[in-house]
Amino acid sequence: MSALIKTSEEIVAMRRAGRAAAQLLSWLIPQIRTGMTTEDIDILARDYTNDVLHAQSAPLNYHGFPKHICTSVNAVVCHGIPDATVLKDGDIVNIDVTPKVDGFHGDTSAMVCIGTVSESARRLVDVAYDALWRGICSVRPGARLGDIGYAIQSYVEAQGFSVVRDYCGHGIGRGFHEEPQVLHYGTRGTGMVLEPGMIFTIEPMINAGDYHTQVGSDHWTVTTVDGSLSAQWEHTLLVTDTGCEVLTLRSSERMRC
Repeated sequence: MSALIKTSEEIVAMRRAGRAAAQLLSWLIPQIRTGMTTEDIDILARDYTNDVLHAQSAPLNYHGFPKHICTSVNAVVCHGIPDATVLKDGDIVNIDVTPKVDGFHGDTSAMVCIGTVSESARRLVDVAYDALWRGICSVRPGARLGDIGYAIQSYVEAQGFSVVRDYCGHGIGRGFHEEPQVLHYGTRGTGMVLEPGMIFTIEPMINAGDYHTQVGSDHWTVTTVDGSLSAQWEHTLLVTDTGCEVLTLRSSERMRC
């Protein structure tokens, strides 16, 4: 496994793609409400990507994926296909967007709580977000991939939740999915050494119950085996000379490290 070290020109292009992804998600989140279908959200994302960003929706037709974004509701862990599912009060949904700008990918996702959600669901969503940032804050030159996984897993399990093993973060650039694979569990001091110029996603999937998953008959939708809720957040980041830069940081967010 080897990671692609991006050139200065590629880093500039990835910053543009990251800003586009952050802009799309920032615009989309306030539009989401009770009574909408996930297909409605997909259409909004499609139109904004095409008409405002003048970009492409990278998920569309990627290995046959039929929509522009992923919408993963409640027990859906990831890769949920937008459809006629109506969002109802108390649902939690992950919105995963990847606009492609001038050949480069910006990849990010966020959880949206629909109406009034239960205290347990809100806590899961919050722990998943904190876990994302614990992973991000472990990124610096000389650190190892295992440090990211350890930071996430040790925190999540201490909160009584589990970390999905079957899906992980990934390198990204001209390719939607590049090396390295970024596991969200692991052991400190193991794995690839991080170097400036690496760009990858961190996107921990956190389950309220067991970490095992299953893939549905559509060959895309991943759900928890035990039917428990799942939450996920994602950012694309660049390893810098002194730490990391979050390329998909939204204006509503702040760096936590």
